[in-house]
Amino acid sequence: MSDLVSVGVLTRVFPPAMVDEVIEATGRTQVRHRALPARVMAYFAIGMGLYSDGSYEDVLSQLTDGLAWASGWREQYQLPGKSAIFQARERLGSQPLAALFARVARPLGAADTPGTWVAGRRVVAIDGTCLDVADSPVNEEFFGRPGVNKGEKSAFPQARLLAVAECGTHAIFAATIGAYRDAESTMVEHVLDALTPEMLVLADRGFFSYALWRNASDTGADLLWRVSTGRNGPTPTHVEDLADGSWLAHLRAAKDRHGEPMLARVIDYTVDDGRDNPWPTGCSPR
Repeated sequence: MSDLVSVGVLTRVFPPAMVDEVIEATGRTQVRHRALPARVMAYFAIGMGLYSDGSYEDVLSQLTDGLAWASGWREQYQLPGKSAIFQARERLGSQPLAALFARVARPLGAADTPGTWVAGRRVVAIDGTCLDVADSPVNEEFFGRPGVNKGEKSAFPQARLLAVAECGTHAIFAATIGAYRDAESTMVEHVLDALTPEMLVLADRGFFSYALWRNASDTGADLLWRVSTGRNGPTPTHVEDLADGSWLAHLRAAKDRHGEPMLARVIDYTVDDGRDNPWPTGCSPR
């Protein structure tokens, strides 16, 4: 019953009418009747996340039972084999799933959700990770593999995921996927449109560049980013000391020292991780 309820929740989050709309908008509506129509395959792709340990056949069985049980679904499907499921997934493609994500993904925290708000701002974070993908020549060519030892490569190709998540709920509301070799600091440009003026955006020190900082600031969001004080970090120009120990500084692009500066507030701190020479870092909210 719990599996049926999970599919029922899935159809409420992704109503059949919405699924049909994005399938049509992305040009994936089937021309002729098939045992696995595009709508079912859209739910199947999402269902693989609910039943990640199951085979194709197991996932489809759970899904079709749930869709028949959920309100508004009366059809019963004779389960095809793995090859037919693979071909149906290939026909659907990734565009409808990306469109569905864009339609429904959003921050979920309410006014009283713990960890969601600081000083009236919704706290979100930008971060990246790598995901194993199927070991196939096509995936290896497109995504690439990380090296593990000298002359050796990992067991699976890997995709790089860059996402924006709400800290209080861990809800991901913007994301982009690239090859393993893609830099997170470049991929982040694809998710900046998700930032809004009431947000406080956290990011680790690997993301900072003058151009990215300016582009993120232009969204109206407040930025709280770690930055390195090493030679690859920014060189802020002191403007004014503040009472809490932080200070205001001007940031300029390395190649444009005479251009218009951006004003940032710098918070200096050192993390004592037990080493003899802890590496100092800076944190600069807009």
